[in-house]
Amino acid sequence: MQESDNLLRIFKETRKAVNSGDVAQIKNLSNQTTNTAALTNDPDNIAVAVVIYALSKILERGNYRNLSGWNKFYKNYISAIDNIITSLEKNDEQVFKKNLELIRTAIEKISGKLKEYIQDVFRKASINKASRLYEHGLSMERTASLLGVSLYELAGYAGERGHMEGTETNVNIKQRIKLVMDFFA
Repeated sequence: MQESDNLLRIFKETRKAVNSGDVAQIKNLSNQTTNTAALTNDPDNIAVAVVIYALSKILERGNYRNLSGWNKFYKNYISAIDNIITSLEKNDEQVFKKNLELIRTAIEKISGKLKEYIQDVFRKASINKASRLYEHGLSMERTASLLGVSLYELAGYAGERGHMEGTETNVNIKQRIKLVMDFFA
């Protein structure tokens, strides 16, 4: 785990934003973590970026709160964040990683529509963060590997983002060749 002081700050500010219902701040904190992850290639920072971004998307969609299992899932998610904060304050990397994993495994403890929705949010969050890391200069193959997404998913999402933002016409020939080479690497 790299940048533990930064991760502690990120989680404390995330917890504060959760309490105040500031979803935009949670997304911003995820983006800050993505920047750090791109610089360090640290899997823990990458996992944090996904977990926090997924949290922002989950809280953004208020309809989840009406589904069976929401209260238990939300309580486990927030409890794990609190435990992560404590573990980072104590410099306990094992407990940090355990609680980070607890957030992801909390999905397995729910059922029905909520489980499907939350799994979908985490999958899309992984693809989104992979795209962001790729934008920061990590190779497509490395990025896909770090986040457990396929090259196809990443290339598709990165291509859609480029198209939506109008950047596909701004990509010069060298960048296009690099994209293709990364895709087939």
